[in-house]
Amino acid sequence: MELSTKTKGALGVLATIAAVGVGAWVYQQVMGLGATGMSNATSWGLYIAMFMFFVGLSAGGLIVASSASVFNIEKYERVAVPAVICSMVCICAAGMFVLIDLGGIARVWRIATGPNFSSPLLWDVCVITLYLTINILDLVFLVRGNHRAVAVLSRVALPTAILVHSVTAWIFGLQIAKTWYTAIMAPIFVASACDSGLALLLITLVVLERFGVFETGAELLASLAGLLAVFIAVDAFFIGCELLTMAYPGGAHAHALSHMAGGATSPFFWFEIVCGLLVPFLVLVFSKNRRSKKRVVLACVLVVLGVFCKRIWLLFTAFITPNVQGAPGISLGTQHAALSGGRDVWGLVGTYAPTFVEIAIVAGVIALVAAAYIVLVNRFVR
Repeated sequence: MELSTKTKGALGVLATIAAVGVGAWVYQQVMGLGATGMSNATSWGLYIAMFMFFVGLSAGGLIVASSASVFNIEKYERVAVPAVICSMVCICAAGMFVLIDLGGIARVWRIATGPNFSSPLLWDVCVITLYLTINILDLVFLVRGNHRAVAVLSRVALPTAILVHSVTAWIFGLQIAKTWYTAIMAPIFVASACDSGLALLLITLVVLERFGVFETGAELLASLAGLLAVFIAVDAFFIGCELLTMAYPGGAHAHALSHMAGGATSPFFWFEIVCGLLVPFLVLVFSKNRRSKKRVVLACVLVVLGVFCKRIWLLFTAFITPNVQGAPGISLGTQHAALSGGRDVWGLVGTYAPTFVEIAIVAGVIALVAAAYIVLVNRFVR
């Protein structure tokens, strides 16, 4: 399909943003992760938050496409191709953020030559690679019209979609020393991945229809919006279960709940609870609203922003209170020592703010995958 002038212009803008991001990444390679806002106290930052976010966004597309075959929901077959493309570019973005966060990219080959099979990090590398492979194969089979191959692959794709979000959750949930240590972490990740992924898919479908690229249909859009309402309710239930456990007298993570409810991460927490869960559910639970594109898009945007806020408060709340019992704190590093006349400086509270380098790299990755989505949709969506 020939690209329109507007599309070429949009791709040009995205390419410029991506180029700035590449430049910032090269600068980070030269300067090291000291160019970011991360420190000994906060060892994971914006890159890992975006990694979690995009892993979740990749869920909706593949789940919808696979459900068409696994559960014989024929009406979902219509949106299978744009859904798989959305899933594919999002999982690529997630993988890029992992590599960016490694810092020393030249040593990435050590994953293959010295794997640690007891590490959830290695599990995640394996399952993301499998997930991306399934997305690529699914797109190829869909474009070729090989429905038998799609049906067989869907039986593997659906459990893999659940597994990739579960393994990502276990990276956090198996860390005994952090507030993430809970058996419900995987269900929380899967539920939020389902609602954010489906919300993103609905947004893209409405945008494609608005520009005359793809016609979804009012009935199918309303059906998917109803499914999103169910996902939101399940997500809210799991979060409620975890909050009850944290708030119950004698709970081990009461300090984390205090940060979430009224501390540094409270704006993100309350935005997610009110604007990311409550408001979208109240909008989509009524069938009349599900037939309004504007209301559906509004609800979907709030869901996506809400899940992004969840990734923020979920990640950074665990770093506010360092687990350093019996120690004077966490060393803030050589830079702070130099400013204090060579004396080591110890921190008792974790702090973090992303630098311009981090923001530029994140914007570059998002621009790159957005451009890839536009190109793939123009090539394969009919």
